[in-house]
Order: sequence, then structure tokens, then C-alpha cells
Amino acid sequence: MSMPREIPEKIVLDTLAEENGVAIAIVDRNGVEFSVANDNSICRNLNPNGELVGECMAFCGKALNNSLNAGKAISYTCHAGLECRAAAFEKDGKSVAAIVGRTFVKAENYRRATERAISGDWRDFPPSEFFENILLSASRDVLDETAQKLESLAPGTPRAEPPAIVEPVVEPPAEKTTHPPKKSPQDISNLVEKFNREIRGHEPPEAPKSESVKVPEPKPAEKQKPQPSDKRTAESRAWRSFFGSLLKIDYPKATNAILQFIAHHYGFKALVWLERAGDHFENTAVFGEMKKRKVRLGIAPDDSRLRQASQNDMPLELGERAKESATGTQRSMHLFPIGVGGEISAAIAILDPLRSEKVKKQIARICHSIAPQMEILRLRGDVASRELLGGAVRRFSNSLKTIDAEDFWLNLTQNAAEMLQAERASLLVFDARSDALEIKALIGSKTEFDTGEEVGGRVAKIVFARNEPVVITNVAKTGLPPAPVTRNYKTPSFLSCPITIGGRTIGVMSFTDRACSKPFDKSSLELFQAIAPQLAVAIDRATLKEKAGEFEQLSVTDALTGLLNRRYIEERLLEEIKRSNRHGFPMSFMMLDVDEFKSYNDRFGHPAGDEALKLVGNVIRDTLRGADVAARFGGEEFSILLPQTTVDEALMIAERIRSNVEHTDFPHRRVTLSIGVASCSAELCSSAELVSAADKALYQAKRKGRNLVQAFEEMNAAQSEQANG
Repeated sequence: MSMPREIPEKIVLDTLAEENGVAIAIVDRNGVEFSVANDNSICRNLNPNGELVGECMAFCGKALNNSLNAGKAISYTCHAGLECRAAAFEKDGKSVAAIVGRTFVKAENYRRATERAISGDWRDFPPSEFFENILLSASRDVLDETAQKLESLAPGTPRAEPPAIVEPVVEPPAEKTTHPPKKSPQDISNLVEKFNREIRGHEPPEAPKSESVKVPEPKPAEKQKPQPSDKRTAESRAWRSFFGSLLKIDYPKATNAILQFIAHHYGFKALVWLERAGDHFENTAVFGEMKKRKVRLGIAPDDSRLRQASQNDMPLELGERAKESATGTQRSMHLFPIGVGGEISAAIAILDPLRSEKVKKQIARICHSIAPQMEILRLRGDVASRELLGGAVRRFSNSLKTIDAEDFWLNLTQNAAEMLQAERASLLVFDARSDALEIKALIGSKTEFDTGEEVGGRVAKIVFARNEPVVITNVAKTGLPPAPVTRNYKTPSFLSCPITIGGRTIGVMSFTDRACSKPFDKSSLELFQAIAPQLAVAIDRATLKEKAGEFEQLSVTDALTGLLNRRYIEERLLEEIKRSNRHGFPMSFMMLDVDEFKSYNDRFGHPAGDEALKLVGNVIRDTLRGADVAARFGGEEFSILLPQTTVDEALMIAERIRSNVEHTDFPHRRVTLSIGVASCSAELCSSAELVSAADKALYQAKRKGRNLVQAFEEMNAAQSEQANG
């Protein structure tokens, strides 16, 4: 971009930004935004008053100076993972930076942003506002071409031909239809049409035999002859209107809407939306004839053929296996991949005959166009789901604190049933002595198991043996024997899940008669799995207390303090790290050491030292939440595992423990603790790394003078700054 140029009018900026899915911000030398079009909601929340602050100032706030120093337009990816182009312009005689972009080009950058919003430094922002308007582009070319177009529209820019504001002609690029240019930007929609054609290269879909979009006839008084392009323009606007509406609905509704729109437009009768689920595709939405059938694909989402098809804007053609054909005639399936940044997240399967190469390319381009919107919807839904799960886990954790010891099993089951909105629930725990499942609690029925009936013999025993949950929509469609009539179930759906800890399956919890009358589903299972670790700890502890033999209890319990021992917490740590890595939940770990304990023992004797350790253990136990796991790690060292806890929350808890110990009356002298805290992250993703990090932080607290709390992340950042300085 040559510069300086006078910045175009606001209406042109708005049109450029909206129609190309980018933001355009005008920023002065002081880092103040005085004009923003289609701003990314992340940027809007990070800088609510239009004054760039914090890390934003280091990127967008310095854009003008950096562009002037470079003597040309610059490109950068900011701290939030947003891609931008910036160049110097003039506004009222002053130099300003026009920043084009603020869009995610890589899906992984958007996922990283969702993690920061869920459990990182952005978690205090309301998700509904923070993700209200997320911008995600399919490639950097859109940013480059929009930036070039911005310069060409700037007043005073020399041009070989008139400005690109022309009559709307939405034709395939091969058809060179032209119209005389207008002298002034009277109709902004003309600009919209031309930008979309030039920048995205999209062709309007072919008109179906039965029109889905009706173009009004001109009035006789107008004496206007129908133009050949009118119908195609109306078609194109209908499609763009549909694309724009996708972000106003949730992901499942959007998948159904897309299938219906394509089917109605082209007259298709058999379509399937396939969603990536790990290393395979799952049917999540169907249209027409496919409502009675399932598609099984022998191709993985990361297959190179799918990526190649996406790059070429063409489908992948697959043949139906003979044994899967319902009619005996094998059909071809055209698979249109959907993804961003080369990663295939979904696909549309069309089983109708599809012979036109032009139609194939059009549908492929449609899939290419909707990919950013669908990725936004999918990840927006993921954020909302995690927020709900996180809230549910916190509520369940708090409920554990209030459970009455006398009715422990009943209250525990009742709390879980309320979380799952189930009117009935059962908790069965494995008894090693009888080698069978034992009923601990029943909710909603007093005759769950008939006399003589094997406990859990119909479902729970199978779930326990396989250690796999089952979610049944309609039990009549399974091979399970029918339930006894006396149970009077209201609905045919149920959920049954194993409960495991340290690699051991210790019980099964089952839920029936969902209160909302809807069947249990994948979200129900995810909710249970979110609270399952806390359930497992509570059940395991209660089971240990109930066992007659003390040897087993002593094997995981420290005899002196009554806390759990090192072996137990190391097993739990492994399990919790796997869960944190799998679901993206936060998790923290702390190491605690009694300051100058050797001198305490030497001066007052070992019995006094043991009494001091008991008091420290009591303070730790009384300070922690229901889901936290405390253990005596060895000698005067203690450790605490904090599930669903960010590093900032862990530091607050550590500070309470430190303060409570400091203000506890010990028999001989004041006792204090030094505490090191570390949180699970991409850098600390194994138990050994996490323990080592917390231990390093602990000894840093010792070096700083003891009776302190030290975070490994802060220590590590400070050391990096010193090394770079």
C-alpha cells in the first residue's frame, strides 16, 4: 500500500468489513480507536472504551508507528491469535493506522482463545458477550485483498480505471459480463456483490427447476426489461443472506438448516451431515431418505484425499458397499469436506446422482464458505458447554461439603440425580468380600430390585465388567431383557456409568426417568463424567471407612495425620491430569513444607514434632473444599490436588492455608509453612513435571524467607525475563 492516503468514508469501511468477514479499525498514534467496523467481540471486550491497553497496545496500538517505520503496510498476529494487516492513512490531516483483520485464520488460535476464556486470564469476561462476534477467515488472502481494496477506495489514490463500484453482476468468473460504472457510491449493495465475487471467487448456485427464490416482476410504469442477471443476483443474495444468518443459531440447528437449504435448492433427496468424532465420522444430521438410514464411512477425517478435495473445491466420490445397499443397487456417495486451515471437522454426504461438474464445484465452494461460520458455532457451543460443566462441577463440589455422614450414600446419590435431572437413580458399589455389587442407595423407588433378583444383573453388572458407560434412548430397541413391570418406569431412556479411581472400577451409578421427559444423551454423559472424579473420591473414602479390616485403609492413609498418603495422591494425580488434558479443565497442585521443622524436633523432641504435624494436617483438612485431595507426602511435606482449579484460585487457597497455620496455637512455638503451586498446562502435562514444578516453587518460597506462597508460573516467567534481559 502506498501512503499516506485519505481514509475512506465510514459507510465504505462498514461495507468492506461486513461483507468480507473482517474488522477494520482506525487507530491514532496514541492507541485510541475512533472508528471501528464489524469489530471482533474479543477486541471489544479487551478494550471496552476504545483505548488500547495491555498487550493490545503492543500490537494494534503500535501499528501506526510500525507501519511508518517500515514504509509500507505490515502484517502481524497479535497476542490473542488474531491476524491483522495495518497501513498508514490520513484522517483530518493526521496520520492514522487502518487495521484490517482482527480475524482468526488458524482454528488452533481460536481454540487457544476459548481455553483462555474458560480457564485462563479471560475467564472473568461473560462468554455470551466475549464470543458474540467472532471473526474467522478461511485464508490470509481475504485480508490481503481487502486491504488492497481499502487502498483503492481511498480518496486521492491514482487509478487506471474508475472505482470498483458497479452494477451488480453475479456471474461465474468465466462469463465476462460487464456494466458501465456509476460515478458515485449510490448503492452500497453493488459494492458488496462485486467484493464477494472478486475476493472470494464464489459462483452463485445454479437455479433449481422449481424456484426457491422468487424475483418480483417490475411494475409496468417502470418500463424496465428483465435483465438476464436479475435472477442470478437474487439467488446470490438469498444464499448470502442464508450464510449471514448461520451465526444467529446454534451448531445443531445450523447443520440441519444447511442440509435443508442445499436439498431444496438442488432438489436432492438424501443428505447427511457427518461430524468428526476423534478418528472417525458420526452422523449428526440427516435429510430426506437418509432419516431411515445410517452412513458408515471407511475413511478417516484426516485422510489426505479429503484434504486434497477441500483444496481443489471438489468432492470425494465413494462407492457404496454391496452389503450396505438397501435396494441391492450400489450407489455413489459424494463427500464434501468442511474445515478450516486444512483440518477437516465435518463433511456433507450426498447420495443423489450428481453428474454436473459445475454443481459439484458450487457445493464445494458453499462448504468452503460456511466452514468459518460452522467452526465459530462449534467452538462457541464448546465454550458454553464447558461453562455449564464447570458450573455444575462447582455446585456438586459444594454439595459434597453439606452431606450428612449418617445418610451419606443416599445424599450423594440424590445430589447426582439432581444434577442429571433424573427422578430415579441407583448407586451400586463393588464389595470385594462378596465379589458382587452392593446396593448403597436408591432414589425414586423402593422396589428397584426384586427379591431373588441379582443386584444389577440386567444392566449395572455389564457396565461394571466392561468399564464403559451406556446411554440408551429407547431400551426397547436394545437386546436387553425388559424391566419388571413393577418398576413402572415413565420413560424408556436410561444412563448407566461406571465409577473408577486409580484404575479400579469401584461402582456403578444409573439414572432413569429424566425429569424433562427428554431421553438421556451425550450431554448427560458428559455432565456425569465431569462430576465422576469427585464422586469416586467420596465413594472411595466412604468405602475405606466402612471396611472392617484396617490394613487396606492404612495402605492409603497416613497413620499420623489421618490424611491420605503419597501413593494414593500420585495415583489420583495421574488420573486427574489425564482428565484435564482430555477435557481442557483446569487443575492445580501444591507442595507444602513445615518451615524449620528439624530445629522444632531437635529442641522439643519427636513426640512434639508429631503433634505439630497432626495440627498442620487438621488445618489443611479444615481449610480445603470437598473435592480437594490432601496427603502427607513424606516427613514434614504435604501435597494437595485441586481439581477444576486455576492457578489464581489455587494461590488463594494456598494463602488461606498458610495464614491459618501461622495463626494456629502450637504447644511450643509458632509454626509456619512454605508453599509451592503449579497448574496443569501445555508445558506441565505429566504428573512428574507437575510435582517437580510445585517442588521448585516451594524451594523458591524457602529461599525468599519462608512462610510464603510461590507460583511456579510467576517464578518461571521472572527467570525467563532475567535470561532475556
